[in-house]
Amino acid sequence: MEPALLLSENAIKSLAYACVQFVASVVLTLLFIRLGKRISFADKLVVWWNSYDVVVHLTLESAFLYYSLTSTVAKSEGFFADIWKEYAKADSRFAHSDPATVAVEIMTVVLGNFLCIVLIHAIFTDKPYRHTVQIILQTCELYGGWMTFGPEWIQGSPSLDTSNPLYLWCYLFFFNFLWVIIPLLLLWQSWIAVAGYHKAINKMKLN
Repeated sequence: MEPALLLSENAIKSLAYACVQFVASVVLTLLFIRLGKRISFADKLVVWWNSYDVVVHLTLESAFLYYSLTSTVAKSEGFFADIWKEYAKADSRFAHSDPATVAVEIMTVVLGNFLCIVLIHAIFTDKPYRHTVQIILQTCELYGGWMTFGPEWIQGSPSLDTSNPLYLWCYLFFFNFLWVIIPLLLLWQSWIAVAGYHKAINKMKLN
């Protein structure tokens, strides 16, 4: 039996669509910046990340939920089904509607999307709850990531295929690591902001 091609047709389709999502998030961010008030460069990056999050949730992950709640990815047909079938080569749980995985995705799509939109609004309108929302959202992202992979690792990763470098480093590591390192950076940003507010309040009390 011949080994599978490293870049199959569905792999190319998946990576191309990832590029489309990135471009769409940049366009959406530029639109927000054009229509909204002036914000710092750091906050522009936060708006971009949350715009990217919304694009991924509304298109790719919503499609996964549709397939999983009506049938399974493995039994479905269409553009997004092909993308999820490709990802399922790295993590077979996504092919067969694993209940825990679907539950995490429901939280991500519904609550995550809502909080992303609220956070973008809070940044442009300088709402006092901005960092409260940011902390809750990043905690949810990290929790969702842990509950997706933590139980799998504890069982010895029976559903993960790491034999193909594309599956291991691109699908499993890169596309999931983004939702670890960026939430941690945003939590750090909120930590500094909240500490600054606390310091300012204490200084006012002393005066």
